[in-house]
Amino acid sequence: MSNESSYQSLDYLIHAYFNQDFDLWGETTEQIISCFRRENDDEQSRSVIADIDRLKAEHSADLDRNFDELYGLYVNPQAWGHTAASFLDEVKRLLAN
Repeated sequence: MSNESSYQSLDYLIHAYFNQDFDLWGETTEQIISCFRRENDDEQSRSVIADIDRLKAEHSADLDRNFDELYGLYVNPQAWGHTAASFLDEVKRLLAN
């Protein structure tokens, strides 16, 4: 099995901004995404949105499990008051604004 992810832009967002030091960028999802948007161009935001759409489509039946396998070491959506789907929807909404 390859370690190369097919969600590279989403990987970057999660690994860089929602890691154990997330509070360097903000205390809320909105603050963290705002920081991400300031530090990255609109193309990067669009790429993350595309990755979110693809991840949700490819793993619609088992999104929580797959999200945990991909990003569980970095972020726990339940700790933010979300399921994997609602967390991704919130990130997508904030990136699209």
